[in-house]
Amino acid sequence: MENNYHVPVMLQPCIDGLNINPDGVYVDVTFGGGGHSREILKYLSAKGKLIAFDQDPDAQQNIPNDDRLVFIDQNFGFLKNNLRLNGVRQVDGILADLGVSSHQFDVPQRGFSIRHNADLDMRMDQHRNLTAAEVLNTYSEDKLHKLFGIYGEVKNAKSLARAIVTSRLELPFTDIDSLKAAIASYIPKAKENKYLAQVFQALRIEVNAEIQVLEDFLLQAADVLKPGGRLVVMSYHSLEDRPVKNFMAKGKFQGEVEKDFFGNQQKPFHVITRKAVVATEEEIAQNNRARSAKLRIAEKI
Repeated sequence: MENNYHVPVMLQPCIDGLNINPDGVYVDVTFGGGGHSREILKYLSAKGKLIAFDQDPDAQQNIPNDDRLVFIDQNFGFLKNNLRLNGVRQVDGILADLGVSSHQFDVPQRGFSIRHNADLDMRMDQHRNLTAAEVLNTYSEDKLHKLFGIYGEVKNAKSLARAIVTSRLELPFTDIDSLKAAIASYIPKAKENKYLAQVFQALRIEVNAEIQVLEDFLLQAADVLKPGGRLVVMSYHSLEDRPVKNFMAKGKFQGEVEKDFFGNQQKPFHVITRKAVVATEEEIAQNNRARSAKLRIAEKI
């Protein structure tokens, strides 16, 4: 199933970035189709250990039968607690591939794709309460304006928010087609797909609290990595790449690096990749998802 589920992006650069110690403990916080995890296992000895996280129940069909692998069906925002529950306090490397898996786009009923009509769901974790429909039907105009402007980088976010609030007075939003119909006149001609993708991105980020979860994860990763351990993160849009870049460089998401009394920088990581690593033209030709991927690597000081 893994081949159809999700082709791993920049597989070898991710593995190289982890700088794997065969006897070490590694974490793949976005298991998905298991492509990156399977590759990590090839580099581990019988003593090595891999802990994989994924909150999507579909991902569990891809778990390889391997005693060195521990699978945790949780969101990676709970990294530290789940490692402790499994008797692990420190690890040698952590990999995060932040993209939505192609499998999730391809299953219409999940509501991630603009190509199919489906319920406005978009929850990665089906146990969460907040759905895209609830966001559209209950958020204030001001909140929707900010959401589409910041998370979707939608140009006409203000008028889009007003259109949604006006439309739902007559009929609440239930499915993707009802949303498309309500906002049709606000979509720039010849840019329908791009515009809808931005709107969907904003809703998906809000429903899954993706930026908050990412920041929580990065802070915990700094705590659980051993000195010399590697953090390897691949992101697909600037909203994710920015906090990753800032945290690796400064140990915080905004502002300058903190210094101690003697003026020494207080930051958890040494950045390995001065510039983000991007996919080769050859890989992009084979897997279009690689086009927007940015890979950053840092080592725990």
